[in-house]
Amino acid sequence: MTDKLNELTAAGVAVWLDDLSRVRLSSGGLDQLRREQHVAGVTTNPTIFAKALSDADEYNWQLRDLATRGVEVEESVRMLTTYDVRWACDVMRPSYDGSDGVDGRVSIEVDPRLAHDSDKTVAEAKALWWLVDRPNLFIKIPATEAGLPAITATLAEGISVNVTLIFGLDRYSAVMEAFLAGLEQAKANGHDLSKIGSVASFFVSRVDSEVDKRLEKIGSEQAKSLRGKAAIANAQLAYERYSEVFSSDRWKALAAAGAHPQRPLWASTSTKNPDYRDVIYVEELIAPGTVNTMPEPVIHAYADHGETRGDTITGAYDAARKVFADLESVGVDMADVIATLEREGVEKFEASWQELLDGVRKSLEAAAKGTGAPNKAAKGNAKAAEKAGGNA
Repeated sequence: MTDKLNELTAAGVAVWLDDLSRVRLSSGGLDQLRREQHVAGVTTNPTIFAKALSDADEYNWQLRDLATRGVEVEESVRMLTTYDVRWACDVMRPSYDGSDGVDGRVSIEVDPRLAHDSDKTVAEAKALWWLVDRPNLFIKIPATEAGLPAITATLAEGISVNVTLIFGLDRYSAVMEAFLAGLEQAKANGHDLSKIGSVASFFVSRVDSEVDKRLEKIGSEQAKSLRGKAAIANAQLAYERYSEVFSSDRWKALAAAGAHPQRPLWASTSTKNPDYRDVIYVEELIAPGTVNTMPEPVIHAYADHGETRGDTITGAYDAARKVFADLESVGVDMADVIATLEREGVEKFEASWQELLDGVRKSLEAAAKGTGAPNKAAKGNAKAAEKAGGNA
């Protein structure tokens, strides 16, 4: 039988898992995905953690200890999530070592309520880096206006960064600028650039969801014919910009000092529309030096029926520009689409974070009272958080 995920990896796409839980860790499930399904990295978000904490008894001992010590809710969330991420970093360490630090990365997100405060974002990033204390960690920072200087400042400290919530091309260009500036400062600060990693998480399916909704409202046949095309075109043009930046003289100087490029990471790659092929956001976004982070069902779907047809991005730039021109001609304002998605993206992560806090608070109260399994108190909150959104 053809190993389709191996074919994808050989085409230059790193397969990452968009999920984490203590059950997955304690059962050996994550290690199995690493060994058998070519999974080379892990991404997390508040929605993922809210669900994980509500579903497993494995957290009960830690919740009881935190409740006994009287640890506040926000610090308890840090203790619970960094425990899992540290464990995942250890599981993924062979991938990290085997790729000279390129893969084997595990991401943890800065409190999304800080998305519009640069200084607090940097302080939180440093705290999480210290708490997890693993070289293969990524700190997730959103690509908001305030996030851009935070990205540079965090990288300048020698801390590896996963830039999240990127929707638009201009913002992506600003992210790459922030990355280059951060590495230049890190070099000036005496850090080993070969130890600093970064990915830029460019969200995919949410773009189609928003654009398709607008096309349906326009209602013309021409408009409807453009459904399901915007997200892939957007990502393809992002890769064009990536290729330009990482062939520049400025980048070559950093590469000569040992730096690794900031790879584009395709996020939100599960299809929201059942009419679309379930692996479309994998098959149509294959190019060297990329990452695709997928929920486990998408990984299994690709292993079953995914088609690796070589590079499906670099020859498609003109077609992608035509999609954008056609969208403009029928009345879709892509600038407004991107602004809406960024605003909603931050809001969804903030809502998920609040649900996570509420769930942990209830679990701590239950643990303090000794009334049953603490984590069960968070179930309702986790379901609400899952509905609110996340990477997928």
